[in-house]
Amino acid sequence: MRRRGLCGGFAVLLLLVAGCGTAPEPAAAPGVSASAAPTGSAGPSGPGPRPTRWPAAAAGGACQLLDYGVVEEVIGLVFDVAAGGQQEATYTCVLQRIGSSVPDLTLTVTPSNASPAIFRTVVMPKGAAALTGLGKVGYRAALPAVVKAGRGPGIEIGWLSGNNRIIVLRLTLAAEAQPPAADAAAPKLLDLAKRVDQTSV
Repeated sequence: MRRRGLCGGFAVLLLLVAGCGTAPEPAAAPGVSASAAPTGSAGPSGPGPRPTRWPAAAAGGACQLLDYGVVEEVIGLVFDVAAGGQQEATYTCVLQRIGSSVPDLTLTVTPSNASPAIFRTVVMPKGAAALTGLGKVGYRAALPAVVKAGRGPGIEIGWLSGNNRIIVLRLTLAAEAQPPAADAAAPKLLDLAKRVDQTSV
């Protein structure tokens, strides 16, 4: 699997979610489904209680491995809208907030015949730190902020699961966030990755 393909998939899904953030029930493109707050609900920053959300799993794709409540409990961020999709054998999911493209949480799952050695040499990014206790082999990599795109720093955790799936979980913070905030989020994202790994078995 090529990382360029994954990044392209992320970009497409991010655009889809950002474009439907103003509509409670966005229209989905072929291969992509979305789940947002029901019609008439207030946004997360608006008056009144937080809106009732359809389960993230309702968006399909890799979103079936994510739960808004668990994500909030583990990493401390609230998301309201999910977009799931499938491109060939790769399942994807993006969680965002209504009306905002960041922060976001992305997840990709791809079946693979890669061995741990191939994963280390082909999938694992240069400069990434090896992780133990997550699948057969895993890594953690810092993501730089993309100021022109209004995206802050982030963390990416990838691993080869016990049932031979390449799973990548990526958290991108808001534009005003600083690198130390991403570093502080890394242990929390690892905890979430372990829960996703257990769910995918």
